[in-house]
Amino acid sequence: MRITRVYTKTGDGGQTSLADGERVSKASLRVAACGDVDELNSLLGLACCQITDGAVLELLRQVQNHLFVLGADFAMPLPRKADRRKDSMRRMAPAETEWLEQGIDRYNEALPPLKEFILPGGSEAGALLHLARAVARRAERTAVSLSEKETINPLALVYLNRLSDLLFVLARVVNRQSGSSEVSAEFH
Repeated sequence: MRITRVYTKTGDGGQTSLADGERVSKASLRVAACGDVDELNSLLGLACCQITDGAVLELLRQVQNHLFVLGADFAMPLPRKADRRKDSMRRMAPAETEWLEQGIDRYNEALPPLKEFILPGGSEAGALLHLARAVARRAERTAVSLSEKETINPLALVYLNRLSDLLFVLARVVNRQSGSSEVSAEFH
């Protein structure tokens, strides 16, 4: 029986390879952006374990697939303008963001309008989606920091911004489905 090892030992010194083979520090903003997206995807996997609504589950599974594309987009630097090669990498496109917007609109129209801030929580699934929203916001902040140092696909930023909105709406949806009430934030 042949054993396939998961470890390569090539990252033991704090370096890793980007998708184009370039070696970079594991502390680089590009690697941090990939890590934030990976963490978000893992958290959505955990949330999916608690969600019983088939349509919401299907929507989140599609988001998870989008996050693989987004992570790959961050892992492969855009070609330099002087490089005449065509970029063959599958990158985030307007269609993914438009799809998120359609989901936001579809689910939000069935919710009562918010008149105040609400505390994250409710059901376990709702709380996990609120946490995923916060991780999506962190991923967006990391991507913005990366974009200030290197050229990235601007549609990646738009996608992350919309995704946090979708996760907020879905947290409200699954909390309503479970009968969990929303708790208003109090400002004293």
